[in-house]
Amino acid sequence: MVSDVSFPRVNGVSTSIATFRQTLSELGHPSTLIAPEYRGTAPDPADILRIPARAVPLDPEDRLMSSRALRRLEATLREGSYDVVHIHTPFVAHYAGVALARRLGLPVIETYHTFFEEYFHHYAPFLPGWLTRRIARSMTVSQCRAVDSLVVPSPQMLSKLREYGVETPAEVLPTGIDAARFRGGDGARFRAAHGIPADRPMLVHISRVAHEKNIDFILRMLSHVVRTVPDVLLVIAGEGPALGHLKAMVGRLGLRANVQFVGYLDRSTTLLDCYRAGHAFVFASRTETQGLVLLEALALGTPVISTAVMGTADVLKDAQGALVVEENEAAFAEAVIRVLHTPQLRSELAAKAPADAQSWSALAMAERLVKLYASLKA
Repeated sequence: MVSDVSFPRVNGVSTSIATFRQTLSELGHPSTLIAPEYRGTAPDPADILRIPARAVPLDPEDRLMSSRALRRLEATLREGSYDVVHIHTPFVAHYAGVALARRLGLPVIETYHTFFEEYFHHYAPFLPGWLTRRIARSMTVSQCRAVDSLVVPSPQMLSKLREYGVETPAEVLPTGIDAARFRGGDGARFRAAHGIPADRPMLVHISRVAHEKNIDFILRMLSHVVRTVPDVLLVIAGEGPALGHLKAMVGRLGLRANVQFVGYLDRSTTLLDCYRAGHAFVFASRTETQGLVLLEALALGTPVISTAVMGTADVLKDAQGALVVEENEAAFAEAVIRVLHTPQLRSELAAKAPADAQSWSALAMAERLVKLYASLKA
C-alpha cells in the first residue's frame, strides 16, 4: 500500500488504511505500507516504510514524500513476495505507486477516497471555481486510467466518476468498522475533564477541521439553536487548516460561550468518551466518499443528525439511529432542538444506532478486498 497520509496524521484515509491493514492481517494477508515520515513519532513496526518528506504549503499537517527516496525502495521491494500495489492518495503516492507497480510487474489498484471536485477550490481560492472543478475532473480521469482497478467507497462516488468518463473497472467497497473497538466510552469522564456540566445540552462534531467539511454551516445552524436552547454547547474535536477561520467565525456569530474546540483525541479512549458525551452528533459535509465518523457515532449509540450528500447518503439511507435533514440552517436547527428537548426520541435513536453500524463489518469488507486482489493477480 502506498499513501501520502497515514497515522499519526488523522483523517478518514488514515483510518481506512489502518482498518483494512489490521483486518487483512487477521485474515492471513500481510501488507507493507509506504507512507510519509512524521517528525517526533514513535518507531514504526517493520511493515511500515517511512519516506523522508517535507511540509505542504498551506496545509501544515500534511507531508510531501521524496520521489527519489521512493525510487530507492524498489530494490528492497523486489525481494518481497508482493501480489499487488494498492494506492490510496492522488499525489506523490499515485505516480510513485503506478511506476513501482509497472517496474515490479504487479497489478495496481487505487482507492478513490476523496471527492476532489468539491475539495480542490478550498486550497486554491485564487482560481475560479469552474477552473478548479475542471482541473480536478481532468486529473481524476487521467489517474483512474493509469490503474488496473478502482475501489470506490460509495455508489454515489462511482456515479460521479462515470459521469467524468472514467471507464476503469471499479468496485464499490466501503471501509468497514470494527464494532468491538467502538464500545464503552465514558461521557461523564469527558464532561468532567473539560468542565462541562453533566446536564448541559451538548452536540458533538468530530472530523478534520477543514473547509470542505462544511463546519461553517454547522456554526450558522447553531446560531438558530441558541435562540431556543441558550446553554447548548457544540464540541468540535479535530484539527486542520480551517481552525483559525472557524474560531474567528465563532467570535463574529457571538458563539464563544457555545463552542468548544478540543483538538485531536486518542482513538481508543478520549475519542470514545467524546462521542458518548454528546446528546447528538452533527454533520454536514458535502465531500465525503463515505463518512466513517457517522458509523463510529452510531456504533457508540450517539444519535446522528446529518445531511445526506455523496457517501453519507449511502451510510444513512437505512439508518434508524439518525435523523437525515436537508442543508438548511433552520430545518437542521429544528431537528437538533427536537432531539435535545425530547428525551424519549433521543433514547429511541440511541437504542437503534448500534445496529446501524453492525452491517458495516470490517471483516466482511476486508474479505471482499481479498477477492478483488485475487482477481487482479489472476
